[in-house]
Amino acid sequence: MAHPHIVVIGASAGGVEALLTLVGQLPADFPAPIFVVLHIAPHSPSQLPSILSRAGALPAVHPYDGQEFQPGHIYIAPPDHHLLLEERRVGVKKGPRENRVRPAVDALFRSAAYTHGPAVIGVVLSGLLDDGTSGLWTIQRLGGQTIVQDPADALFDAMPRNALQHVAVDAVLPAAEIGTLLTRLVRAPLPASAAPGLNPREQALLRTEVRIAAGASGYDLGVMQYGEPTPLTCPECHGTLVQLQEGTLTRYRCHTGHAYTADTLLADLTRSAEEQAYQMLRAMEETAMLLRQLGQRFGAASDPAAEAFLQQACETERRTHLIRELLWQTESLSKEKLRAEEPAARE
Repeated sequence: MAHPHIVVIGASAGGVEALLTLVGQLPADFPAPIFVVLHIAPHSPSQLPSILSRAGALPAVHPYDGQEFQPGHIYIAPPDHHLLLEERRVGVKKGPRENRVRPAVDALFRSAAYTHGPAVIGVVLSGLLDDGTSGLWTIQRLGGQTIVQDPADALFDAMPRNALQHVAVDAVLPAAEIGTLLTRLVRAPLPASAAPGLNPREQALLRTEVRIAAGASGYDLGVMQYGEPTPLTCPECHGTLVQLQEGTLTRYRCHTGHAYTADTLLADLTRSAEEQAYQMLRAMEETAMLLRQLGQRFGAASDPAAEAFLQQACETERRTHLIRELLWQTESLSKEKLRAEEPAARE
């Protein structure tokens, strides 16, 4: 028996506005379940279920782990938990972060594609960086349908633009037209799929990544065998990263389970470099403080070593000023930021 349609939606910055517009178009008899990942701070309570319930005719909830899902309901990832799909149930799991976030759009999209294949309709809305691109690629490869918010319509166009760069999507629409299209698609029979599918190695990697998002050990599952070793290390746990390739999209994973696209890895590495520079600055300032304390103590005791300690304190303080100047010149980098700066550099 064919699966009913499944709708999965991913959004980040600017996504609430797009979701409100989309949900407001859906009828009360919408015949498919909808699953939503919106990036949100892990320590913040989410009011999104009540906001979306008021915006349209469908009830929205934070599901519990193992809850059976129903058509005509919106299931929203709780803060700090991945939202995953099983055959007829929802998984609410605390697996490793992907692209620096939990919940991650890619984790939802991959699990939906893995369990429901051509029944999945994936939607990428407004957001920063490129979470969702890998998952949308997987949905397409397994015969699902793919929709991206028109970048010109998105408050933040990076997520839609990155998805369009790497995935030949089925539709690009403003948020005001996506709900109408979804209503038409979920009432139509499942399309006859001519999708290329995944080769055995890609299928095994997909199964592994879905299990990692659910909390299984990437090390025990042998995730490192699916990619090319690199000299790069994970900014979060400092484990070795392997490079994974999905069409034109390059990704990275470490054996503890953290995952990055190349763009998110660049952003996280520059952030990590700044953090480590501040740690060096802190250590040198503490060294200078201790040298001054010792110099003053030896000076009070008329010890000739006092002058040497004070001189070294001055030299250490001079070096801290150099580090601070370098910190002021350190920038957080991403593909989006470099693209925005490129026209100015040519002028």
